[in-house]
Amino acid sequence: MTRMKTRTTLIAALCVVAASGCGFVTGDDGGSGGGDAAECTDQELRLATIRAESDPATLAAEKFADLVDEGTDGRLSVRVFPNSQIGGVNDIFAGLSAGQEVDLFYEGISIYPTLEGASAFTITSVPFLWDSYDQLLGVLRTDRFGELLDEAAEATGVRVVAIEGDAEPRALSANRAIETPADMEGLKLRIAEAPMPQAFARALGAEPQVVPLADLYLALRQGVVDAQENGSITIVNQSLDEVQDYYMPTDYIRDARSWYVSDDWWQGLCQDDKDVVVDAAHEAGELDTAEVQKQMDEAMATLEQSLTVVQPDVEAFRTAVSETFRQFDGDLWPEGLLDEVAELKEQAP
Repeated sequence: MTRMKTRTTLIAALCVVAASGCGFVTGDDGGSGGGDAAECTDQELRLATIRAESDPATLAAEKFADLVDEGTDGRLSVRVFPNSQIGGVNDIFAGLSAGQEVDLFYEGISIYPTLEGASAFTITSVPFLWDSYDQLLGVLRTDRFGELLDEAAEATGVRVVAIEGDAEPRALSANRAIETPADMEGLKLRIAEAPMPQAFARALGAEPQVVPLADLYLALRQGVVDAQENGSITIVNQSLDEVQDYYMPTDYIRDARSWYVSDDWWQGLCQDDKDVVVDAAHEAGELDTAEVQKQMDEAMATLEQSLTVVQPDVEAFRTAVSETFRQFDGDLWPEGLLDEVAELKEQAP
């Protein structure tokens, strides 16, 4: 527990110096008053993931449960429900908002915009916006995004109390080599049902088609679509390399896994337990990052044997779509935020 206590002490000290913007990191709602009025109580908590038992996110969730149990001497008991046992994303968010059926949820920040009131976080999924997970994480931890996280919590009833954990970046596989933006012309691309990937595909002349993941293998085999944009782990787990010839590690959309909680539950939690939860979330998230990298390395080793790996001209792609997403400025996210992000990327550690 020494490492966890050190992290909390350091964050608290920084917040005193900065005097703002730390609520989303520490879980402090920023309210004034003469101390923590909430009493520490025994609780049995339900933590949901939509991932399989072997997925890094679920492994991190299990680690989190152990850390919270240890940090509270068993007063907070966390039971993990993996593999959408509590339901899909919409079901889990509904439960968190209502304070029923589920208390915590571990998944990417990219899904926050599915809640009305959190659309600003659609910007995190802009294609080719991020050079790395660390860059994305650095921007999400700035004061500006701390404000956006607090606003989203108030609007949705669902609060992000910690952001920690890499996720497999989206890439590209196809039945032909895709090296430059021009190679996308006419490509029948299976795409996620989300505005950013669809805008990306259309901007480059591809033909986006929404196909459920469960049907993707057959759709590729039958030629309904020519390509898809999941990353290496998903390709291997879904055996998509059997029906694709080329893999292009574009890493064009990144994500950062986040710890969502019911805001009402969070406001009623004593400060000592908030500190334990936040510290456990960060430490468990680091396990997720390590497991994601391990599984990506293993998946790439498989793909190098089963299909042809092509290195795309990422800078050419970035240039080709650089102005595409300004159409969403002031609509899906606050006006001017895209330019703010460009500045924050330069400032973030």
